[in-house]
Amino acid sequence: MARRGAGTLLLLRLSLLLLLCPGGTLGCASVATGSQVVPLGSSVTASCTIQPGLCRSLQQDKVQISWMLDSQPVAGSQQQGLGGTAVSNLTLPQFNQTQAKLWCLVEWNGTKQRVGMAVIRAGYPPAKPFNLSCILNLTDYGLRCQWEPGADSLLPTSVALKCAGDPRAPPSCCRRSRGQAVTGCIPQSGRSRCTVPRRLLQLYWQMEIWVSVSNALGTAESERLCIDPMDVAQLDPPKLQSIQSIPFQTDCVALAWAVARGTAHMELQCELRYRAPEDPGWALVTGIAGQAGSTRCCGFLFGTQYHFQMRCRRSSPRGYWSEWSLGRNYTTHERAPAGKLDAWWRARPAGAGQRLEVQLHWKAPGRREANGRVLGYRVTLSPGGRDPPTVCNTTRTQCRFSAPGGTTRVYLSAYNAAGESAPTEVLLLERRGQPLAGLRAVPEGEHSLRVHWEAARAPVTAFVVEWQRVSSELSCCSAHWQMERDGATTTALIQDGIEPFQQYNISVFPLYKGTVGLPVHTTAYSKQKAPSCAPKLHLKSISKSEAELCWEPVPVEMQNGFITSYTIFWANSTAEVSSAAVDPSLRSFTIRELKPSTLYKVHIMAATAAGGTNGTSLTLVTTVLDDTEVQFLFLTLGLVFVLLTVLLLCFQKNSRVKQQFWPNVPDPANSSLGKWVPTELQEEPPQGPGLREPGVATISTVTVLDRAAGKQPSSWAKEPSTEPFGPFPAVPQPYVRQEGSGPRGCGRAAVEPCRGAGGGSGEPIQYARVLGDGYRGQQHLPPRLCLRSSSTQPLLDHSPSPEPYENLRFHWATPGDGCCPEELPATFPLLQGLRLGG
Repeated sequence: MARRGAGTLLLLRLSLLLLLCPGGTLGCASVATGSQVVPLGSSVTASCTIQPGLCRSLQQDKVQISWMLDSQPVAGSQQQGLGGTAVSNLTLPQFNQTQAKLWCLVEWNGTKQRVGMAVIRAGYPPAKPFNLSCILNLTDYGLRCQWEPGADSLLPTSVALKCAGDPRAPPSCCRRSRGQAVTGCIPQSGRSRCTVPRRLLQLYWQMEIWVSVSNALGTAESERLCIDPMDVAQLDPPKLQSIQSIPFQTDCVALAWAVARGTAHMELQCELRYRAPEDPGWALVTGIAGQAGSTRCCGFLFGTQYHFQMRCRRSSPRGYWSEWSLGRNYTTHERAPAGKLDAWWRARPAGAGQRLEVQLHWKAPGRREANGRVLGYRVTLSPGGRDPPTVCNTTRTQCRFSAPGGTTRVYLSAYNAAGESAPTEVLLLERRGQPLAGLRAVPEGEHSLRVHWEAARAPVTAFVVEWQRVSSELSCCSAHWQMERDGATTTALIQDGIEPFQQYNISVFPLYKGTVGLPVHTTAYSKQKAPSCAPKLHLKSISKSEAELCWEPVPVEMQNGFITSYTIFWANSTAEVSSAAVDPSLRSFTIRELKPSTLYKVHIMAATAAGGTNGTSLTLVTTVLDDTEVQFLFLTLGLVFVLLTVLLLCFQKNSRVKQQFWPNVPDPANSSLGKWVPTELQEEPPQGPGLREPGVATISTVTVLDRAAGKQPSSWAKEPSTEPFGPFPAVPQPYVRQEGSGPRGCGRAAVEPCRGAGGGSGEPIQYARVLGDGYRGQQHLPPRLCLRSSSTQPLLDHSPSPEPYENLRFHWATPGDGCCPEELPATFPLLQGLRLGG
């Protein structure tokens, strides 16, 4: 049911639209306006009439009319019209749109339906065209006219070029007549030019030409142009035939030309222009009669190439110039150079003969003085003569030569194919005059500098300004100079070789009468910018709170201006940024108040008056201690280590140290040998305290070594001992007092008992003399006593021996039989230090 209701409503609306819409079958509504095109900003009136009789679905008493201007509703007044019609009138007080649609609507079944429409346009009346001009082309004899249109009218506009001519009118004026034929042409849309064909023109008669512009609000016409089409004809250019120099009139040339075909019967005016390649513009020669075919012009430079062109027109105020002819080049003849040459010099004594070394510079002559192409320059020591001494002949503008000592002047001249100039005298003056003051240079442009100085106190004849680009390479740039011959001037403009972002050294020399003043110097830039790079930082030293940085200056070619300052930036890991400005003359900087054992990032910025440039970043880490603290710490640790090492050695090597400094010498009186006595003497009390010496072996044999008479000691006895207290001393042959037979196994050696301290002879010997005088440093080799163990009884045991001399066997030993100090075990220190017989 919902779908059926929606379909019924749609059909009712479509039927209503067909009945009520404009152009519908019944046409029950009409819209009328006062004008469909109105001036912009004016008022607009309109009315809408509804005939209910023609719209059967509408009831007369229920018609509601409304208005819309494009999509905006506007209010109107509704009233009852004649014949039962409904009429609504609308007035727009100000219409500010160039185009809009005005709709009339009626309300039916709660909706507004469009039943009528009118289109309204607004704009301005057409503007008057101006600057109308026409040219007659002699190739097709078409009259080409062009003009400038006025302001846009915002409305569709029609444009036409109109012309009218009357053969009965006088040639000098235009006279309108009602029967005058009007012709012309229609320009293409959007263009402001048009060509009138030859068939619509009347040549050699006055014609009236104008432009007409029309739209719905009116018509406008340009000023009328009254011309003879031939007066505005543009002729073809003439042709230059020949150009020649006049030998006697040295700065004049003669030119010949031919006019274009078809213009020989016309009265023509022509112009000539010429220029040299160095000239900034053309030189123009006017007032040349075209029918003459030739002319003469003067004022040309000698030996100079010129480019010539020519054009002509009819002798009429309205005539148009032809195009310039094809160019023709010509070089005038030469003449010897004229004028003086500007020269500058440097001189110094050289050689043993006090000769003068001169470096001479000069300026090439100008175009007017050169009179052609200069082939070379000549420097002589005298001004004239048939063959003056020449010191230099070159094609360059500088020369080095050696002159005799005392030379004060030289002569400089230039020559070309036509001759040589008069010599210019160059005075080699001494430089000792007063210098200028207040020299400064300011930019005049990117390629020029203006130099200023204070006026000199003494009269000056001229000034010499020198300048040279500053470079890190010594021989990279040549010097430039110029001479200012006005002695009263205080400024000079230098332009030769000046480039932006480059530094220049400038010097000014005052030239006094008879001397040259000392120079004054300054530096300048024609233009500055930020440096191309910044210095590279290097770490010179670092501690826990300071870091010393150094850098090399930026090369002068990359400074791009005067360095005003260096700025050092440093930041730690917590982004605490600090900076310091450094004078540009310094090459190092010390950052203070840093934190120990902290990482920092450091970079430098170089700045000029035009901006700054940052350098690469340098990473550094401060130390924990300063150098002095580190040295003190290492010294303290070294001393502690040495002390600990000494103490450790003393504790671990106590016995060895004791033996080295305090050797342990055994006491023979306390040995078992000292306590041993024969059987018959056992009842006697011992003479010494019972000191038991340790031992690990028993003595089996005692061998007494004695040196044979007249026999030298063996080599082994002379070698120094490696023992701590020298070699083991030789044992002298003991004197032993023996009663009865000796012990078993020993020889016939007699052993005599030792006397007491008083030297008595009846007391027994308590010990044997083992160490002889060799212990005291004697050089002879005494007999040696060797003890050999034959049993397991400890050596020199203090226990009483069961038998006198049992377990002991004495024999004389010879070297090499195994009984030597080297064969004694290290466990027998007692025998090594045993000393018998005092």
